[in-house]
Amino acid sequence: MAGVEEQRSDPYLWLEEVTGEQPLEWARAHNDVVVERFATSDRFSELEHRILAMLDTDTRIAYPSRRATWLYNFWRDGAHPKGLWRRTTFAEYRNDNPRWEVLIDLDALAEDEGENWVWGGASVLRPEQSLALISLSRGGADAKVVREFDVATKQFRDPADGGFHLPEAKSQIRWIDADTVYVGTDFGPGSLTDSGYARIAKRWRRGTPLSEAQTVFEGEQGDVLVSAGYDRTPGYERHYVGRATDFFNESVYLLEDDGSLRHLDVPSDSSESWYKDWLLVRLKTPWEVGGETYPAGALLAANLEEFLAGARDFEIVFTPDAHTSLHGYGWTENYLILITLEDVQTKLYVVRPGTGSWVREPLADTPPMATTNVMNLDPLEGGDEFMLTTSGFTTPATLLTSSVGGSSEPLKQEPAFFDADGLETEQFFARSDDGTMVPYFVIRHRDHKGGPGPTVMSGYGGFEVSRTPAYSGASGMGWLERGGTWVMTNIRGGGEYGPEWHTQVQKANRHKVYEDFAAIARDLVDRGITTASRLGAVGGSNGGLLMGVMLTRYPELFGAIVCQVPLLDMKRYHLLLAGASWMAEYGDPDKPEEWEYIAKYSPYQNARADASYPPILLTTSTRDDRVHPGHARKMAALLEEQGHTVWYHENIEGGHGGAADNKQMAFQATLIYEFFIQMLMEP
Repeated sequence: MAGVEEQRSDPYLWLEEVTGEQPLEWARAHNDVVVERFATSDRFSELEHRILAMLDTDTRIAYPSRRATWLYNFWRDGAHPKGLWRRTTFAEYRNDNPRWEVLIDLDALAEDEGENWVWGGASVLRPEQSLALISLSRGGADAKVVREFDVATKQFRDPADGGFHLPEAKSQIRWIDADTVYVGTDFGPGSLTDSGYARIAKRWRRGTPLSEAQTVFEGEQGDVLVSAGYDRTPGYERHYVGRATDFFNESVYLLEDDGSLRHLDVPSDSSESWYKDWLLVRLKTPWEVGGETYPAGALLAANLEEFLAGARDFEIVFTPDAHTSLHGYGWTENYLILITLEDVQTKLYVVRPGTGSWVREPLADTPPMATTNVMNLDPLEGGDEFMLTTSGFTTPATLLTSSVGGSSEPLKQEPAFFDADGLETEQFFARSDDGTMVPYFVIRHRDHKGGPGPTVMSGYGGFEVSRTPAYSGASGMGWLERGGTWVMTNIRGGGEYGPEWHTQVQKANRHKVYEDFAAIARDLVDRGITTASRLGAVGGSNGGLLMGVMLTRYPELFGAIVCQVPLLDMKRYHLLLAGASWMAEYGDPDKPEEWEYIAKYSPYQNARADASYPPILLTTSTRDDRVHPGHARKMAALLEEQGHTVWYHENIEGGHGGAADNKQMAFQATLIYEFFIQMLMEP
């Protein structure tokens, strides 16, 4: 609860009451203004219809999740806006029109139960695949209801008859066997962390009440979360628990049968995993151990049992360089697959494990200016087979099946949703304030290279999230087809050049993220690609914070800004919803020495009535229980009071993703492009 002094200094605290009658009335009134201004034209309706048709069409690739011989898929289209959870066999999936076994019709379920259910995922019990734990949210929130589902009967199991069931919370639940799960949820007062996640992990047996579940591990209230799980690899079965002390640091322990813990003594900010005999450790910061110093971004391997016994002899599987980082990795039955980024373009490698012989070799050719990812690795039951998906900014996705040592075979091809004839992709580098060269991609028509034109640049810059080339039918239809230029930035804070691309801009160095984005904006003008008055910017969540900083610190660089589900009040972000979990990224505003640097960029505290800001569209969701809608609400109200040009739209449902179904997604996408068309293309 905000104190009296804080309420006096912040007249818009009342907008933090998420479902209060007055704040919702305020939001709906602003929605009406936005709809009237941007969403009533024939142009808007035509684009919205095209985007919705793309989202609903059955010609899209039905991406599967592989579990041995079964391929599972969650599918939404015009006839099933909430979606179908279904499965088929690999042999059937190869057909042009595979036959799917529908397991759950979410539209029918929502209608029968009178709930606005949004799919939250399924955890299928392996290897039997006879039971599943289904997560459902109301309106797209992070908090979910978990219910056990019988795959054979296609019915939810009644809790009164022993079915597992968790009420709405930010829970974690994992199978141990058919009658036992690990669970972390809201067990009552004191059971959650300050971030709203589970503080306690328990083992819960079928037929017993949740209150009698056995505690296996407890963390501290100031932690982010505690979790437990079970590795069922035959012959290598292991129970484990994890304690995340902040967003980037976690201690992992193997849980013995007697309840004792064996700590995996690796750096807490590293990513560790194991498969059979092998322990893999990806470093985020340099590590000096066993007489060696290993660099940040390296991937190390060791024998797990020998490591637990005290040995510290590592094989180096991957070492980064100035241009190359490790983007991802995973196991087939006999090999380790590596996905690397070389100047933000993917390359694939295969590694055969073995003492002294972790040598990598190219796995498959990858196209330039595109992203190729490996998916559906199933080392326990899938041998050395896997799937590949590849796409670029103007190239629709292709799904292929492949295997180590074998050739790749196309399975599915996504159709083109916009006219890409004449569109070209280029990569440039801008020099940031401290001399760092920062990459970005420019997508535009070859005929528009003669002079500056309307341009939109997107950015994120946080949490080591890498942004790579990908096909976007919505931006193609809404912007590129109309003659606009699209720019994707790879500013620091992401992971495009390994973990140090992120760690060098945490907390006190956060300003470098914003300097990178501003440097690219200037570079676009210097290269003659656009002008400041015709340059727009868009970002969401942490990228929404980026947009707020661009508005308040670099307003002269932009002609329009779209700020989605943003953090903006950095004085109170850690007190709202999951905000406490992000203090390792931004800092703690309650500490004077940390608030000193946060205060310099926090958009809500830096908005000024005497400044000249470009027009801004702020969007959020009432059901966003990750980033509080109060950030966007309060910023909109403050900017209005100061006399700036601001529009605000709040989707009453949709969660942090901003939309609960395809119709809402189509509306929001169309709204963004219509805003930029009016602000940057029209006089």
